Amino acid sequence: MFYLYGSMVPASKNKDSLLRLLLVDAVEDDAARLLARFSDSGQVPHSVRVASADALRTALLSQAWDAILCRHRVPGLSALAALKLMQELDFDLPFIVISDSIDDKTAARAMRAGAHDCFSLDRLERLVPAIEREVRDARLRADHRAALEMLKVSEARFRALASNLPGMVFQLQIEAGTGLRFVYVSEGCFQLFGLKQHELLASPQHFLGAIDAADRIILERTLEESAAGFAPLNWEGRIRSKGQAKWISLRSMPQRLDTGGVQWQGIATDNTRSKETEAQLRRSREQMSELSFHLESAKEEERERIARDIHDELGSTLVAIKIETSLLGGKLPAEAGGGMLRDKAHAIETLVDRAMNTVSRVARELRPGILKEFGLPAAIECQAEDFSQRTGIACRVKCDDEGIELDEKSSLALFRILQETLTNVAKHAHASLVVVRLRREKGRIALEIRDNGRGISEADMNKPKSFGLRGIRERASSLNGEFSIAPAEQGGTLIVLRVPDMSQPNGTAPDEEDPQRNLF
Repeated sequence: MFYLYGSMVPASKNKDSLLRLLLVDAVEDDAARLLARFSDSGQVPHSVRVASADALRTALLSQAWDAILCRHRVPGLSALAALKLMQELDFDLPFIVISDSIDDKTAARAMRAGAHDCFSLDRLERLVPAIEREVRDARLRADHRAALEMLKVSEARFRALASNLPGMVFQLQIEAGTGLRFVYVSEGCFQLFGLKQHELLASPQHFLGAIDAADRIILERTLEESAAGFAPLNWEGRIRSKGQAKWISLRSMPQRLDTGGVQWQGIATDNTRSKETEAQLRRSREQMSELSFHLESAKEEERERIARDIHDELGSTLVAIKIETSLLGGKLPAEAGGGMLRDKAHAIETLVDRAMNTVSRVARELRPGILKEFGLPAAIECQAEDFSQRTGIACRVKCDDEGIELDEKSSLALFRILQETLTNVAKHAHASLVVVRLRREKGRIALEIRDNGRGISEADMNKPKSFGLRGIRERASSLNGEFSIAPAEQGGTLIVLRVPDMSQPNGTAPDEEDPQRNLF
């Protein structure tokens, strides 16, 4: 049975500060006497009196309490029995024993059992302060347990997360006098390094010893730079684990310790597969570039053969036709009817001249002989003149150094790039002027082509079938050159190509036989 002694809290009191007391006492007057002590101190606690074990159990389970005040001897329920019941229910409440007269032996026995304090009924002066103290301590213990429980849950969550990450979560410290050491490593260390957690924690040399010697030097330097500037730690290197070579990456942020050292908390991951994919992609691109170079070489050889055949066979045939036509025209009679035949012969000669010019132009475009005989500047000027005559677009050429001499491969590649660019200008630019400039700059030969047309956009440069620009880039790459295309400052388009100047000591050209050797 419950006996309620609650009272309304005064208006000046906060409801949360109201004490909730559970009184274990069979005598109502004694319970009232205890509560009177709180009234004298200006407090009116909420209280419930119980007089049996069942009532005590029900009261403990029904609501939260701040403290239990228990008479030493209650019929059917002693103080030690009530204390044991509270402990069995796993409550941590201040348990105060009240007795008519309590001796040292009884008090010591109660305190050993877990009571927090003992009072004689006729000496209750310290009761209220003692209860307030014990309540504060109990609340601190409850907060501490809650914090520990939250920490335990958080740690379990962290360990579960770390164990499921594709790599090793780590805490790495470096301090003066102790050097480098792991403070924490997750279970992923075994999969990554073939080492157990206690092995890495015991000695970081197991970790450092697995790293390739050259990459270990880079890691040590990277750690020093990260610690000095508190910059993010980003490192990739090779290790050997279980006889296999792997690539790993470390990603972490440093933080300063109270001791003056530095600690990194981050993750180490196995990026061997991505490195292998990058290498395969790089090899594939190199092979594609080599194939492209081979095809261009084969195409140039075929062009040279066709140009030679056109020049030698078709050119000589047209010259013979012109000679025979001239001889035939000279033998035609001058009398009536002969003048018309002479005109026809003259028209045939004109057609033959036009065909010879076309043959000469086609042969030059296929394989410009002027390029081999007089060099790139002269070939550029000749191509610009042909372009202007064919399209009606003005084309100006400026060569800063007439002494520019390139090897045959570089000269041909630059000439083809010029041809492709002028073709694009004629098709797409709607320009009225093209300016071509060839100059030497800091160990490189620069070819600039600028027009005053409608310009070029990002969409134009990224068209799926923009094979002309791709071909230019491949030619530039084959020469170890740089290629850029962008809108010009005052409208139009600016193309700049820079290739090594082989006439300079620091110029380096790729071996022409290497691509084909790699290809086959």
